[in-house]
Amino acid sequence: MSKQGAGFEEFDGFVVERGPALLRFAFLLTGDAPLAEDLVQEALIKVCRRWDRGVRVAYPDAYTRRVVLNEFVSWRRRRSSSEVVGDVLDRTLGDEVDELVERDVVWRALGRLPRRQRSVLVLRYYEALPDGEIASLMGCAEGTVRSLASRAFEALRRDPHLAAEPNPTGHREEI
Repeated sequence: MSKQGAGFEEFDGFVVERGPALLRFAFLLTGDAPLAEDLVQEALIKVCRRWDRGVRVAYPDAYTRRVVLNEFVSWRRRRSSSEVVGDVLDRTLGDEVDELVERDVVWRALGRLPRRQRSVLVLRYYEALPDGEIASLMGCAEGTVRSLASRAFEALRRDPHLAAEPNPTGHREEI
């Protein structure tokens, strides 16, 4: 077997092992399953090309996450369809529905954030990375990461859909 064949077997193993985690990460960035799949596919194509040339990185998982993140931040593609959001479900349907509705409202609010701000929140709260690692992944200073997070939280505080959500006691709360 050639070196190239062995490299592809190694890459295939990497994709099988880490693919689901990369897909979850991409979904958190995009908020859309088909777009997340496209994003991961594009990133894996780039990583595969590097792998095919025999270039090895010390931490392939971290490298691939960075490629996914860079693809997301620089992606020019937008949704071709325009979705019309329906009314929020009646709050009397039960706790499970309330939780799903609240989660959907938060997802939509995150989706309205600029890509870099959303990326910082995903890396900080889903990946549980410190600001230094986020800065390294995003290619910016730690202060920029903190600034992006601050702007993201400010935008979420101002989001009329989040501010208007009543809590279980019926009182309105701000974030």
